[in-house]
Amino acid sequence: MSSVKVHPIVKSTALIGEGPVWEESEQTLLFVDIIGQKIHRWSPATNRIQSVETADTVGFAVPRRSGGYVAGVGRNIVAVDWQTHKVTSLVEVDEDKPNNRLNDGKADPSGRLLTGTMLKDYPSGERKQGALFSVAPDLTVTKHLSQVDISNGMDWSEDQKTFFYIDSLALTVDAFDHDPSTGHIGNRRVVCHIQEGEGIPDGMTLDAEGRLWVACYDGGRVINIDPATGVRLKTISLPVTKTTSCCFGGPDYSELYVTSASLGLNQSESKQQPLAGSTFRQRGRNCSYGERFWCEWTGASCLRGAGQTDCVQGEKGQLRSELHA
Repeated sequence: MSSVKVHPIVKSTALIGEGPVWEESEQTLLFVDIIGQKIHRWSPATNRIQSVETADTVGFAVPRRSGGYVAGVGRNIVAVDWQTHKVTSLVEVDEDKPNNRLNDGKADPSGRLLTGTMLKDYPSGERKQGALFSVAPDLTVTKHLSQVDISNGMDWSEDQKTFFYIDSLALTVDAFDHDPSTGHIGNRRVVCHIQEGEGIPDGMTLDAEGRLWVACYDGGRVINIDPATGVRLKTISLPVTKTTSCCFGGPDYSELYVTSASLGLNQSESKQQPLAGSTFRQRGRNCSYGERFWCEWTGASCLRGAGQTDCVQGEKGQLRSELHA
């Protein structure tokens, strides 16, 4: 395990903290509490947190080009007005599976929303009930994968030709060929097998060198993987076991943010892990993250490189979903 130190920055004791997204325009961190049914926005400048409650489980939230956010609430893709706290349903997925819910989601480099589903009452229910969908700006829904257990981490390579994806119970990180113009994915293959003792692969992000950072649920760690070889380059340990997701952020994207969960811990484990459910930050350029970092994909194509930003759409360094109401 790495001796790199991480520090709690939001001690909210989330039931299932998830989906961190750095908003460069606001210099804030967006994340959700799935079972707590809340979207949170934390400001490092003020150390204050603002929240919007949702009426059901909320799997993710990403910035929207027209303002506010797009979120996955229950089985519905919704628009969230942060100022009024109004939540407006846009489209529903898995209409024939009322026991499913949306889980992780991100917008791809072209502004499409990618999101997947899972069974609400896992692990007691039937397996492989989930799917992976994309939602176009005109709200057209396309199913890319079925027979999914827990649709989770996703991201895209710098050249946009590879899509990385995690179905958690497969205990692998997979790659697909990706067509940026259509969003089509194919040629699935395994990039990395999660080893015994590492936990269950959950949320994921990429750094500027195209390397994967995978949060491992029940593993208390984030592992850094070279997708070309599957080799572990670094492991960052946390003082909680149920690490859920991660992203890079901060003014120069040299900070790694990690969310966690408290749900599922017994009384003894809760006492041993008083920070369970907190959001953590590891900061500093001395941690071999490199000099450049991808903005977390949250919409239209935009890459933040070393001292430069090349935005096709959206604000500098901020990628946004293109979904229309």
